Amino acid sequence: MSLWTPGGEHEVPRPTASDPTPAPAAPTVGDLDLDPETQAALDAMSPEERAQAEQMIADMVQTRAEIAGTPASTIVGNHAMGLYELAAIHLSQQPPNLEEGGLAVDALAALVHGLEGRLGEGEPTLRQALTQLQAAFVELARRAQADPPDAGAAGDAPDGGDA
Repeated sequence: MSLWTPGGEHEVPRPTASDPTPAPAAPTVGDLDLDPETQAALDAMSPEERAQAEQMIADMVQTRAEIAGTPASTIVGNHAMGLYELAAIHLSQQPPNLEEGGLAVDALAALVHGLEGRLGEGEPTLRQALTQLQAAFVELARRAQADPPDAGAAGDAPDGGDA
């Protein structure tokens, strides 16, 4: 399995046949301590539905185990890049949505600055992405201030009322 990080793809190591200690087998639904409500729901299902539900539960358990084996800095970096994308989407609208884009930029800044030195190998890329977003935001805000949306409408006062 691999995760995308600001520095590129990050391979999550999987045990190989040459590993000295074999990985434990993935737990089955029977190995899990399910709450009575979940167990009752499984018991009420048809055999096909139950097999499908058990497969989904096993997949979730496996995914949780893989995430637990991935450095938190990698996962946080992935989420930080989600904030970058969110900001870029809002700032690229016509007209730019400065309020929503600014919130996403501020959230990314809070992560990057608040976790300085703890974001792993992707930290320099996150810093660069933040700098680019901040520069784009400042430029877009400057343009919006210099050319308000109502400025092009003939006969309209800047406050939207008639002159």
